[in-house]
Amino acid sequence: MMQKSMILFGATAMVLLAGCEKAEAPAPAPTETTVVPDETVPADDATDPEADPATAPHRFASWAGKWTGVEGMFVTITPGEPGKYKLEMQSDLDTKGTYDGNDSEHGIKFKRGNEELSLRRGNGDETGLKWLAGKKECLIVKDGEGYCRD
Repeated sequence: MMQKSMILFGATAMVLLAGCEKAEAPAPAPTETTVVPDETVPADDATDPEADPATAPHRFASWAGKWTGVEGMFVTITPGEPGKYKLEMQSDLDTKGTYDGNDSEHGIKFKRGNEELSLRRGNGDETGLKWLAGKKECLIVKDGEGYCRD
């Protein structure tokens, strides 16, 4: 008999406790968010960075500037429209010119004469030129033609 009353008492206590649970508060109603325009920059003066070639994205923007080779060789890289570059090059003693370059998977591709070429990242040892050996930050066109930053 004692066991039955304990079971009955336990069941009654559980029912009472279940009824005493704290009720959840209702979820807050959604509120409207008001966007206030930034009045420090007039809308007419705002510029689209994609429209300005100087601020447009270039995959190899960090390569901009002059890189030097041997015997007066150099390449100067100037970003233009998005993904495009102007390359001013002295690639040997007799060949100097300006070429249009484009972003590619591993570097800046360009056409010089009838050759499709590409500037790619490398080091002085990879240029094949003993005068650039040991340099760490270089761009390579092909074996025997490379440019480095000091």
